[in-house]
Amino acid sequence: MRINLSTKVDQPYLSVKEGFNRDLFEALNPPFPPVKLLRFDGSSKGDLVSLELNFLLFKQVWTSEITADHTDENEFFFIDEGKKLPFFLKSWKHKHRVIKQGENQSVIRDEIHYQGHHFILNLFLYPALYVQFAMRKPIYKRVFSGKPAGKN
Repeated sequence: MRINLSTKVDQPYLSVKEGFNRDLFEALNPPFPPVKLLRFDGSSKGDLVSLELNFLLFKQVWTSEITADHTDENEFFFIDEGKKLPFFLKSWKHKHRVIKQGENQSVIRDEIHYQGHHFILNLFLYPALYVQFAMRKPIYKRVFSGKPAGKN
């Protein structure tokens, strides 16, 4: 299954690239399930990101490896692929793109490909995952508003 979401922000793409850090990752965490960040190496090839999802009655660890990253004159991207996934996911690949849109704007594009362990599970996961990633849009807009810190 695929989910693609785009958010236009008011900062140059290289500034947005620099903002893809631990603080942003923590700001993007959804309200449910609560997430505890266990490890965050960054967004370069070979880096690991590991988190613990708390479903109240049980916890699941999710570890992804950054398998690619690239920057050129028009775009920055990195790809995280699931190495240890929660029980409901069979595979996970997420391409994070920051695309230049003129001198002072960018588009952040989340391109997600996932598989559950069964086709029916894919269908149930889609709305939950879509909503969780759609909730990132106002956070991206706030963080990358182009206003100096403290003026958001």
